[in-house]
Amino acid sequence: MYKMKKEEKLSYTTQEYAVIGELRKQPACYQQFQMLDHEWQKRFLDFSVGKKTLPLTYDPFFKWMFHPDIHPGRLSGLLSSLLGDVVKVVGVLPASENVFVKEALLVMDILVELWDGSLANVEIQKIPFFFPAERMSCYSADLLLRQYSRVKGKRGKCFRYSDIKKVYTIVIFEKSSRTFHEKEKIYIHRGRTEFDTGLKLEFLQEYCLVALDVFREIPYAEHTKEREAWLGLLATETIEEALLLAERFPWTIDIYKEMADYMKRPKEVLNMFSEALRILDRNTTQYMIEVQQEQIEEQKQQIEEQKQQIEMLLAEKQELERLYKCLAKKEES
Repeated sequence: MYKMKKEEKLSYTTQEYAVIGELRKQPACYQQFQMLDHEWQKRFLDFSVGKKTLPLTYDPFFKWMFHPDIHPGRLSGLLSSLLGDVVKVVGVLPASENVFVKEALLVMDILVELWDGSLANVEIQKIPFFFPAERMSCYSADLLLRQYSRVKGKRGKCFRYSDIKKVYTIVIFEKSSRTFHEKEKIYIHRGRTEFDTGLKLEFLQEYCLVALDVFREIPYAEHTKEREAWLGLLATETIEEALLLAERFPWTIDIYKEMADYMKRPKEVLNMFSEALRILDRNTTQYMIEVQQEQIEEQKQQIEEQKQQIEMLLAEKQELERLYKCLAKKEES
């Protein structure tokens, strides 16, 4: 975790000093605030004085706003807009049964069941490089296996493969790779298995990838659809941006008002910030381990290639020595 250097000094505005003064009256809250790194302290203070919104792309904040038990309809609205079809979330499922451990730089992860029995895993990734298509395929297979196990367990001898419903892997990238930027203003990509002959078969695995950074590049004046309103909620950081979004989509005002109410509840907000930082620290550590492992694998491969080259050179040397000896014998004879 980040530790502030002794020589590092933070400058606060009068409003920020007032917020810190209130925190000092609650020692537990003030201690939590001090445990945050410089960047997160600043983000907390910006929210507390009305400069910025809450960072909704992080797990605690996202689940606070979109959890179906707290706000029925919000997550359904987001997923419907992303998938291009009307879906209804009936509940959040525990992730403890997942086969694969989520090791990428993940900042939000929620697994939900839809009204027709389908499963949808919604994730927000900070960096795309360690969440390639291969990993998405494995996570989707994990979802499908989970669906199969649940349905077969319920149906028993009456089980049929037609009882299994679709699984959706939805990944929102805060920073997307170069591939996502090849087509201007296209920020959402939906995929499924199709045949090049036009053969029509309905497979169960579908994907939806969202490049939030590409979406951020689109001017607010061009946001006209409900989908853009939902993503705007995730992408918005400043109060000015929130006002522009609320002006175009008045139904978001209630969400921003609810967010503003948390300015009076610093303890709950600090708990969410602390949890978000804990998740980020854990996944950053895992990310660094993955980077090191990849570097080690590359070094091993380089060493193996060098070893093979040395063995080839030795074999060539031995062959030359053998030929030299043969020539020497011929000359003697």
